[in-house]
Amino acid sequence: MKAVVVLLLIGCAHDHLEPVSVTTLAGHETLAQDTTPKERRRMVPPEVYIRTYLELFGGLAPLAVQQKARGKGNLFDTWDDYLSALGLPDLRVDIPRTTQTNAIMIATFERLGVALCDRAVEHDLAGRPPPVSERTVFAFDAGATDEESFAGKFDVLHRTFLGYPAGLAPSGRTARFFDLFRDVVARHAAKDAPKSAFKPEEAGWAAVCYGLVRHPELVLY
Repeated sequence: MKAVVVLLLIGCAHDHLEPVSVTTLAGHETLAQDTTPKERRRMVPPEVYIRTYLELFGGLAPLAVQQKARGKGNLFDTWDDYLSALGLPDLRVDIPRTTQTNAIMIATFERLGVALCDRAVEHDLAGRPPPVSERTVFAFDAGATDEESFAGKFDVLHRTFLGYPAGLAPSGRTARFFDLFRDVVARHAAKDAPKSAFKPEEAGWAAVCYGLVRHPELVLY
């Protein structure tokens, strides 16, 4: 019984304690915060990237994505052609998991990203596109005549690939991507431009997609 009374008194005493800043304690007047990086950035594990790739294609199964990604231009072959290059083990021929990032791995990630972007442009923007609600990546119309009209559409892609609003990104990112978009559109609209499967605005958005799918914030952590 006495123990219960003591605990109740301690609890009541704690209810009336005033918060005290740690800086008021002796020896704690200044608190240094160590923000230096403790190790280099690493690539996202291949399984995570492949899951993202499948989700961006609309949540399809791997074989369905393989068929959709190949399309007419053969930008994508089969998963078997890429899994070992991405660092995954191949137990059939006794190839272990790759433990170090290498140039082939990075190039393979980029190839997968280019396939995603081009197929998404074909599905979402080219020809007779489906309603915005049924588009996989480009949930907007292709036209963007100035940075203001570009910014809202770029924000959609920025949220899709990098997971947060473009307004929270380092300053100047939207402007730089708009310059990229505008330059690609101008090159594809020129009279002497080589023949392209995409219209100028479609090629511009494809280039923006290439930039985001290769961005360090997507493939590194």
